[in-house]
Amino acid sequence: MKVSMTNGTLNYLAKLDKQHPDAHLLFMQDQDKTVAYYEGDNSIFEEGREYEIVDSVGSLQPKGYVVMNNIPVADEGRPVFEDRFKNRAGNVENMEGFQAIRILRPVKGNTYVVLTQWRNAQDFEDWKNSQSFEQAHKNSGPKHEKKPSFIDGEAYITKYQMLQLEE
Repeated sequence: MKVSMTNGTLNYLAKLDKQHPDAHLLFMQDQDKTVAYYEGDNSIFEEGREYEIVDSVGSLQPKGYVVMNNIPVADEGRPVFEDRFKNRAGNVENMEGFQAIRILRPVKGNTYVVLTQWRNAQDFEDWKNSQSFEQAHKNSGPKHEKKPSFIDGEAYITKYQMLQLEE
């Protein structure tokens, strides 16, 4: 299964939603950024970012809080990076407020996306401050001084609130 995402104004993305009534598009917004998200076999966006799903748990909900950890990974490090996520302990899935996770491999470029969806921002903060988070990130987390060799640049996080379009 693939994931496609595209950015645009809310008006533009609402038009895409109307053009593809059978596609289950999800929308998320930051202060000045709106993203349309689609899971399916083919992209429906002309200028979208495409990913392959490496691993997933849960169903993305139309309501919630989304955190995307964007991680550049060297070509030779892809198997190691993906293996770490496929064999993770699964602690995040047991956290209060957890809704879904997607590990997304880029079709073009080198930046993977680790997308988690939470009931709300506080649930995400509670995860970040938990022992489970510390355990999950003990070898390569934000406080780790030496980055793993498969990392190929600075990772960055984007956060969004799910948005439901008016009918």
